[in-house]
Amino acid sequence: MQQSNSNSGDILRQLVTASAVLIAFIVNVLSNIFPLNGLTIGGISNTLFKDVLIIPANYAFAIWGLIYLGLFAFAIYQVLPSQRENPNLRKTGYLLTIASIAQSIWVYLFLSRLFVLSVIAMLLILIPLIVMYLRLRIGTTSASRAEKWFIRYPVSIYLGWISVATIVNIASALYINKWNGFSISPEAWTVIMVIIATVVAAISLLQRQDIAYSGVTVWALIAIAIKHWENQTLKIAALTSTFLLIAIGLFSKFKSRMLKVNNS
Repeated sequence: MQQSNSNSGDILRQLVTASAVLIAFIVNVLSNIFPLNGLTIGGISNTLFKDVLIIPANYAFAIWGLIYLGLFAFAIYQVLPSQRENPNLRKTGYLLTIASIAQSIWVYLFLSRLFVLSVIAMLLILIPLIVMYLRLRIGTTSASRAEKWFIRYPVSIYLGWISVATIVNIASALYINKWNGFSISPEAWTVIMVIIATVVAAISLLQRQDIAYSGVTVWALIAIAIKHWENQTLKIAALTSTFLLIAIGLFSKFKSRMLKVNNS
């Protein structure tokens, strides 16, 4: 009887998770086809927030294609009967469901121009993903090839972009509410935010060798540099951070290989 209840709970989790991912994708697609108030998310970014310096070039948002590809891979993999009792998936529980629902709510709030509330929704995406990341112990424990591609990489990429998006979302909400930045210039604040994003990505590399997470940060930094190519300060800050992360990534990879050689 207990085994039957456990299986029923696992099946419910599998179906709810897959459904939440699908719903989030449909909401995202519909928001571009039938945008509220006549502007898509990109349209709002390019008009209301055109002076928010931390927002990357438009092409950077194409990463959502990769994110949803990963999320669909996760959803399909976790719903397989063979993965019903996967302990790693049990650890994550309904966390991806929460993040997916929050993603759908965020789209509505942002398009409704409720930008402060959209920050709260963004945090409700970010926090479950962080908990997933920690529970899966990404980068600190070994995993099969399938789990790397269908569980760990999708979570790392999604979390990487949401980490960047949270910074952008907060900056946009502060901008629209005319925050004076403690009299610090927008350019200086942008450099500070670039440094924060770089430090977090560097930690993921040094402690977990997480190329997927840091790679998303590099993608965003390059897009920021390209968008502000005429602004020497922002361009140098973004490109320096990019090269630093690449160097740390190469060092971490080399260190890992040397440890394997010494232990063999």
